[in-house]
Amino acid sequence: MHPAVSFSPYDYQVQDDPYPVYARLRDEAPLYRNEELDFWALSRHEDVTAAFRDTEQFSNVNGVSLDPSAWGSRATRTMSFLAMDPPRHTRMRALVSRGFTPRRVQDLEGRIRDLARKHLDACLSRDTFDFVDEFAGKLPMDVVSEMLGVPEQDRAQLRRHADTLLHREDGVMAVPRASSEAAFSLIVYFIEMVADRRARPDGGRDGADLTAALLDAEVDGGDRLTDEEIVGFLFLMIVAGNETTTKLLASALYWAWRNPEQLAMPMSDPTFIGPWVEETIRYDSPSQMLARTVTKDFTSHGRTVPAGDRLVLVVGAANRDPAVFPDPDRYDLERDTSALISFGSGRHYCLGANLARLEARVALTEFTSRVSRFEIDEARAERVHSPNVRGFATLPVRVKVR
Repeated sequence: MHPAVSFSPYDYQVQDDPYPVYARLRDEAPLYRNEELDFWALSRHEDVTAAFRDTEQFSNVNGVSLDPSAWGSRATRTMSFLAMDPPRHTRMRALVSRGFTPRRVQDLEGRIRDLARKHLDACLSRDTFDFVDEFAGKLPMDVVSEMLGVPEQDRAQLRRHADTLLHREDGVMAVPRASSEAAFSLIVYFIEMVADRRARPDGGRDGADLTAALLDAEVDGGDRLTDEEIVGFLFLMIVAGNETTTKLLASALYWAWRNPEQLAMPMSDPTFIGPWVEETIRYDSPSQMLARTVTKDFTSHGRTVPAGDRLVLVVGAANRDPAVFPDPDRYDLERDTSALISFGSGRHYCLGANLARLEARVALTEFTSRVSRFEIDEARAERVHSPNVRGFATLPVRVKVR
């Protein structure tokens, strides 16, 4: 007889391969309680989707992460509008969404392609390189930085801070000192950047980037964003906007390599690039879970979550729910992925979802057009250790150029 299922997103064994635990959660404890870490968790697709869409019952007001430093009334400092409910969320999202309209995102495709080719040129001058450090990490950082107006010379350091920020020790909920220092460094950087841009509105640029738009934006006939609100958004963008796509790209390469019959399709037919991206987002989502605050007593699966408690929506488990995705543990580029919820659902649906997908499609198209085959040095690959972000910190590859 199995012992009762135990789930901690801070456990390295869970982080290394969470999917067997997720399967047990769905089957044995669809509404799970962790007394030690003080959270509840939903893991079935139907339940997670319903919770995403019910923003009154399940609030974002305390943030979306279990980390003590990112939870509570000050969560907006690093989570921006992800830690807001209407009307604050409506106001902030309306402003920042101007940089993510379908047309503006599509207009970025040419620039994303240029950046991808530039980084690939450097990578493919050798037959071995770290796919994360030299390509998958650089491209999203450049795209987000150009959108925000971050100078090129500062991007490598910001990315190092973002990577350090995510790391957690095995089984420990407390934020490591290095992570706290990285968060502080990012906040200070953006405070100084915003102050500089206010003092010199063009900031040495043409004023067309998203930071300039937020500094100039007016709402309701004169209401402006505060510096703290803008800094919180910049922090969110440089961490979430960078890390999600970086992890997606490396996971796509890894899982296709592990499934050569699937890899053969996009390597020979570019029409499979889109399905490659979508199946990777479902199969091994970069964002594994998001937290909510329960605003009133909530009963499900015979248990009641009291108002005020924390509820974790386990996206990674929902995306492998066999009730929605037949044979969910099979990596299959020909499956229907339309029900995936890697970017959430409802009011808080990820603002950057279309951009992340575009970056991934362009990057993988460029890679497969220039590489005839590749091998991953799995023994030297390293995963990140984070409670809610899944992916590779390093992914050494050997390539043969076409």
